[in-house]
Amino acid sequence: MEMADKKRILVTGAGGFIGHHLVKRLKRDGHWVRGVDIKNTEYEKSPADDFQVLDLRFTENCDTATRDIDEVYNLAADMGGIGYITAFLAEISKNNILINAHMLDASYKNKVKKFLFSSSACVYAQYKQKVADLAPLKEEDAYPADPEPGYGWEKLFAEELCRYYYHDYKFETRIVRFHNVYGPLGTYDGGKEKSPAAISRKVSNAKNGGEIEIWGDGDQTRSYMYVDDCVEGLIRLMVSDFREPLNLGTDEMVSINHLVDMICDIAGKDLKKRHDLTKPQGVRGRNSDNTLLRKTLGWEPATPLDHGLAITYRWIEGELKKKEAAQAVTVG
Repeated sequence: MEMADKKRILVTGAGGFIGHHLVKRLKRDGHWVRGVDIKNTEYEKSPADDFQVLDLRFTENCDTATRDIDEVYNLAADMGGIGYITAFLAEISKNNILINAHMLDASYKNKVKKFLFSSSACVYAQYKQKVADLAPLKEEDAYPADPEPGYGWEKLFAEELCRYYYHDYKFETRIVRFHNVYGPLGTYDGGKEKSPAAISRKVSNAKNGGEIEIWGDGDQTRSYMYVDDCVEGLIRLMVSDFREPLNLGTDEMVSINHLVDMICDIAGKDLKKRHDLTKPQGVRGRNSDNTLLRKTLGWEPATPLDHGLAITYRWIEGELKKKEAAQAVTVG
């Protein structure tokens, strides 16, 4: 027997990290789920009822994806770690503006009831993030605007576009600002990985007593949210009546050097840090203010960083060992 509140839900970016975890959770909750991505899932098959490979930069593909759908979680994006988003400003901006504008319009025209847009802490004004020990960023700190070049600007514009669709058409949108999501099944090499995954890979590959390369002086600070908390927050925001941008992250700020120490402890390795000051390191400090999150959803992410990092490190270590074993068989 079908659940009374069972919905037909579309997750874009379903072949990616957060999208894959979200599809699994929505299926567990009893919904019918369509997953869409420009590629198939990398590590395990999507549990979506209907998985389609579509390039959402094209409006006709967005129309196909959103037909007969009640709710949309729009997570599709061209994105990656600091090295990637600082290197391809035009390409990232173009791709994401096309995806977001076409997805929003197709969802409205196909009478989707709710549309969630995944924004980013990269929208926050850079002039407010020049020190490592900064105050947590409140939602209003995105203005006066000075976001991260490229990726941050297109996210901020898409937030405004969501507001305009509610203003002009009363189309229900939700806007979430992610703060550094990490966990298993995430990208950990190739240039698009975030710092917890990149550091986990480097620590796993290093011999005990060796060294690890750190981008910048390592004193830059961030907060990190485990993927299960991220998914829980997305679902809670979607069922809420809140239409304004909302932080989704933890307010536990750590330096990159401390993050390295935590992962080395998990791995049981003693490594020397070698800092490369020529590599991009982003803003000096960034942390989430969860005051509005707690007020709006009555909840906030609670997975301890050391617990989430341990799960993430073991998964990445296992993937690297699989690759090493496969290469040994090929060479042999």
